[in-house]
Amino acid sequence: MQTEAILEQLIAFDTTSSKPNMALIEWVQALLAEAGIEAVVIRDATGGKANLYATVGPLGMGGVMLSGHTDVVPVEGQAWTRPAFALTRDAGRLYGRGTTDMKGFCAAAIAALIRAKGRPLRTPLHLALSYDEEVGCLGVRSLIDMLELAPVRPAMCIVGEPTGMAVATGHKGKVALRATCVGREGHSALAPLALNALHLAADFIAAIRQLQAEIAAHGLKDGDYDVPYTTIHAGKMQGGVQVNIVPNTAVIDFEIRSLAEDSPEALIDRLRLMAAEIVAPHLAEFPEAEIRVERLWDYPGLGTPSDAGVVNFVKALTGANGTIKVAYGTEGGLFTARLGIPTVICGPGSMAQGHKPDEFVSLEQMARCEAMLDALLHRLEVGL
Repeated sequence: MQTEAILEQLIAFDTTSSKPNMALIEWVQALLAEAGIEAVVIRDATGGKANLYATVGPLGMGGVMLSGHTDVVPVEGQAWTRPAFALTRDAGRLYGRGTTDMKGFCAAAIAALIRAKGRPLRTPLHLALSYDEEVGCLGVRSLIDMLELAPVRPAMCIVGEPTGMAVATGHKGKVALRATCVGREGHSALAPLALNALHLAADFIAAIRQLQAEIAAHGLKDGDYDVPYTTIHAGKMQGGVQVNIVPNTAVIDFEIRSLAEDSPEALIDRLRLMAAEIVAPHLAEFPEAEIRVERLWDYPGLGTPSDAGVVNFVKALTGANGTIKVAYGTEGGLFTARLGIPTVICGPGSMAQGHKPDEFVSLEQMARCEAMLDALLHRLEVGL
């Protein structure tokens, strides 16, 4: 089955992160089985989502792992002019949700694994497909748990997120956090006698902005990123019931995306101190007042040295001269941090098309990806 035909099937599965991906995983498992490839399926606690891991080639050796996620972001509220969950080919482009982020690479990697089955590989090729990447690289962790116990791990990894087929060596780490602001409710006619939790939340957001300004002005810099410093971003605030009630609770969801050299823990400690300073003037009258900052989930950054073996290897496959770093996160940081697998990011398409209506990947980008994977198969035949 050719790459585009596989991609057409993958796009037809609505694997928005809030929904199961099992139908897609079972389809891939069956496709690989037809080619004589056994795949391990690692289900989550609900049984509705799963990772898939498969290997072609000699056992007992490291080899190269191709990694991609199967979940996509929602399409609700977006003005699509083409069907989101059907592949449309038009003017040199393939349209559909996930074509660029990142079912295009997944399709190419599946096709490459099937081609590899009929070739005399001296070094193995591995395929890793995960779920819930879009909501914090959550699903891949059970696959990593499995690999931690394996006698032999892949020697290197290519994560196929869209880079325009450039070789990316790094991305920032991310910590998702929640600040719960507690005040005291009251009637709005007597608002000064209550403690408005939304006002506490507004003060805390002001503290986030103050800390961000300090980092931008005086913090560490890495010019390889579009935004060359660590960022703190408040993305969601909830609170209040109706306008004539002073709210007693407000919740802020925010994140830190940190350079490898920065410590998110130090920034969290600083924010907790700033939260305590906001609350302190109110405690005598409102002892229940607090701003509680909790850590929800995180993934580490990726910082593969530009002269690492995996970098030179993938540059040779693609013909690239240099490297880049990307703004978004991937499972690559987890593969390196937990398994010690040297990792780069290299895949077809541009994230400028990702998460948008009429998402697409160009046929030119898919052809370049397939050429890279063909070069990889040749290298695996002769040995790394």
